[in-house]
Order: sequence, then C-alpha cells, then structure tokens
Amino acid sequence: MIGRKNLGVSSFLLVLLALGFFFATYNLLTMVIQNKAADEIGKLNHLTQMPEKTGGGNSDMRFHVALTATDAIYSQWQSRIMYYWYKKVKDMPRSDMGKFTRILHSGKADNLMDEIPSFVVDPLPEGLDRGYIVLNRPWAFVQWLEKATIEEEYILMAEPDHIFVKPLPNLAQGNHPAGFPFFYIKPAEHEKIIRKFYPEEMGPVTNVDPIGNSPVIIKKYLLEEISPTWLNVSLRMKDDHETDKQFGWVLEMYAYAVASALHGVRHKLRKDFMLQGELTYGKIGEWRFDKRSYLNGPPPKNLSLPPPGVPESVVRLVKMVNEATANIPGWDTVTRG
Repeated sequence: MIGRKNLGVSSFLLVLLALGFFFATYNLLTMVIQNKAADEIGKLNHLTQMPEKTGGGNSDMRFHVALTATDAIYSQWQSRIMYYWYKKVKDMPRSDMGKFTRILHSGKADNLMDEIPSFVVDPLPEGLDRGYIVLNRPWAFVQWLEKATIEEEYILMAEPDHIFVKPLPNLAQGNHPAGFPFFYIKPAEHEKIIRKFYPEEMGPVTNVDPIGNSPVIIKKYLLEEISPTWLNVSLRMKDDHETDKQFGWVLEMYAYAVASALHGVRHKLRKDFMLQGELTYGKIGEWRFDKRSYLNGPPPKNLSLPPPGVPESVVRLVKMVNEATANIPGWDTVTRG
C-alpha cells in the first residue's frame, strides 16, 4: 500500500493521467533512476475496463475524503500536499469528491487545524499498538464515524501519501465498495492463518479480497458496520505471533480484508484506482527521492527533476510536489504542534 513500498514508475502512468481520475503515489518509494531504460525501474499493473456505471458529478454519489494521520511532522507535510491537490481537483468535471477530513488520532489538536479540516480522536491506550502505529487507523474510524456529522453517503478512505492527479468519480457500485488489489495481499496463499479469523463456515478464503482499507470507496453504513470488526481483527492478529510475523507491516490491511469478508462485503477490484510498482530497494542511481528522508522536517521547495530519459509521468509527479510546496503558506516554517 501506499507509504509502505518502494515504487518504480514507468511510462504507463501517462495512460492513467490521460484517463484522468486516479490516485498516484509520489513516493512511497525510493524513486530511483539510473541512466537506463525506465523498464528496469518497475512495471505497472494493466488497466481493467471501466464498469458501465460509475459516478461523475452526481450529488448522490458524493464521497467524503477521509485520511487518518498523526501530528508527527512526517505525517503533517504529506497531509498538506495531499490536501492541496484535493482542493485543486475537487470541483472539476466528473468529480464526485465531497468534503475532506483529516482524522487526527494523536488525541489533541495540532498546528494544522486551521489549514486542513480535521477531527481529533483518541489513540489506542498506551502500549496496545505494540509500536505498530497503524493499528490506530481502525480505532480512529470507529470514533469518527460515531461522533462526526458526515453528510455524504460514501467515504473514500485515503492516506497522507496519496496525490490526486485528476478529479475522482465514485467507483463504488451500490453496496459493492471499490478497492485496489495489492499484489502482495494474497489471502489464498495464507489460508492456514486466515482461517484463524475467517472460519470455514463463513465460506472459501477467496471471499477475502486482496485489498487493504485504502484506497477504498465505500458506503458509510457499511464502514460503520465493518470498522469495529476491523479493529478487533487487527488486535487479534497482532496478538497472534504467527500472524504478526507473517503479515508484518501489512497486518492491518489483511485485517480490513478479513473484516469485510466477515460482513459479507465484496469489493469491486479496480486496478485503475491507483498505481502500484515493483520494489526498487538498493537500486541507487543518480537521482533519488525517498519520503523517509524527511521524517523530521518537510522536503525542500523546488526538488530537482529527474534526469533526461525518465518518463514524463515521473517528472509530472515531482512537479506536483513542487507546485504544492511553492503555494502552501509557511511550508518551511511549520513544525510539530
């Protein structure tokens, strides 16, 4: 998932930009470019056909954009860039994008409350996340859905390290949420573990979709039903040594997939929802951008562009980051609140 993998980007991204309403990750990744063909960096999944009926400017199909975040600088600067591009594309044609909320699970307000629409919720009790901070994500959604006033009937679960490159229509189909199939989420290959949380009487393991919770567009009432189960399954998985060891940093993603299956919810798998590439660990070339280089402060303005020969899609993503940082007030001065 986004923020969790290094991503190589090929020229196939240009197709997605032309179709125009998808997420792109600007660097979950060490974007590493050598003076070789971009095909050596990574390959993208193929597009699936568009469904016959999706949203696109219909007020009944509006979805609320919700991302979970902390008050850490690393989370803050990504959230600021994400929100900048949300505002930029929200009201364009074919958009079903509604209001925006940063669900802040640090338990207290921070210095971005006036810049980004935010809703403060409590983190898990101390020690319960075992150092795995994303366990706070399902707990944050449980609290937000219970306490907040949400006008839209659909919700897009997103993360700070997403960028909207074009306006996004509602890809869900009624009670079938839209989700992105991750190549590394493989429930069928881990049936022994999955059966600890999804018993045989519930049906085949193939009922568990190869997804995480983000990006997902889902009806609000379904997420209200799934979220408490998602939290409970996440905590149970973390408590189980075998499961924790096997699933590692994608444990909470598997927990969402299992929780959805327990509620009989199947997702429409949309490979065109988001870009996903292959790992590029260790391939250090002449140009590199790694978001994890900016754990303690935001990246500088005007990042250098990739060298000649790199797909225009990659250049465009870097330019999008540069545009955001050039126009967000106080980019260089904001510190943790």
